[in-house]
Amino acid sequence: MSQTSPSIAPLAWPRLVEEALRRRKAEGLTQKEHAALSGVSHPTMAAFERGETTLTLAKAMDILRVVGLVDEPRPEDAQTRFVREAFERWQTLVAPLAPDAPARFPNGWFRVDYWLEGDLKTPDIAAFGRLLEKAVVAKTGWPPFWMPTRDATRPREVDGLIECWLAPPDDTERVFNDPAHSDFWRAAPSGRMVLMRGYQEDGADTFPAGAILDTTLPLWRMGEVLLHAERLASLLKKDADSRVTVHFRALFTGLSGRVLRPWANPLSDLIVQGHAAQSDEAMLEAEIPAADIEGRLAEHLLPLMASLYERFGVAGLSPGRVEAEVGGLLNGR
Repeated sequence: MSQTSPSIAPLAWPRLVEEALRRRKAEGLTQKEHAALSGVSHPTMAAFERGETTLTLAKAMDILRVVGLVDEPRPEDAQTRFVREAFERWQTLVAPLAPDAPARFPNGWFRVDYWLEGDLKTPDIAAFGRLLEKAVVAKTGWPPFWMPTRDATRPREVDGLIECWLAPPDDTERVFNDPAHSDFWRAAPSGRMVLMRGYQEDGADTFPAGAILDTTLPLWRMGEVLLHAERLASLLKKDADSRVTVHFRALFTGLSGRVLRPWANPLSDLIVQGHAAQSDEAMLEAEIPAADIEGRLAEHLLPLMASLYERFGVAGLSPGRVEAEVGGLLNGR
């Protein structure tokens, strides 16, 4: 005989069905309306209310969810868990490397993640991989969520997710061996993405690693990720009229000791110089409609860049400068 856990009571199915029925009537729903909201057929709904146990667990959960009988974590909590598990996975991968290996991002790193909320398809893992290939947005030469084809670095399925690490320790064919080309990213078919990357500034020969944060690179990187989110949303939404929201975050770490300096793009309109960083990390967040992200990219990036610049004592970022830089990004300059 199996032993039951003292902390989990056995499922009282008749009582659960009875409570679902009570709540349906209290909310003024007909059996047919409850079925429609649950995405199940009317006969399936009737079978549920008769207390039959031949329904699949997925259909029963859909029925119970409508009347508030499923205690689920909020989507935000699910994204936090998704990002945490990705970070733990990255730590496992880099553990065998030397402490100063570029792929360990010894001077800091930035992370961008987003999740899509809306009426979305959930493709199988193979189909999702094909969609990710279509979603790549290449504007500045090394796109986020790039899909390499070499066996050593190509994305792989890991625990129902697609994972890519561009710095395996036994890869002797790498052209670039610096933090900015050692991406680690994960993607879930439900529309969850996370990317870690080191700073391009830390691979330069003109100043010590960890000395500066470039004024334009954060805009380019966040801009490309938002464009990726827009494209992936268009590929995952169930129909053309579906509304999808992008929940976006960017975390910049290892800022202590850095100053804000123009470096990557000497012709940029964002010729801004700041003081030493006032904190070691900066977390930036935005909730953005997926429709027309490209057309409103400067509008979306302005508050994110302004918040980041404030960490370096720079205030009053000009919308015109951001618009000009976004124009250069979109035109591949």
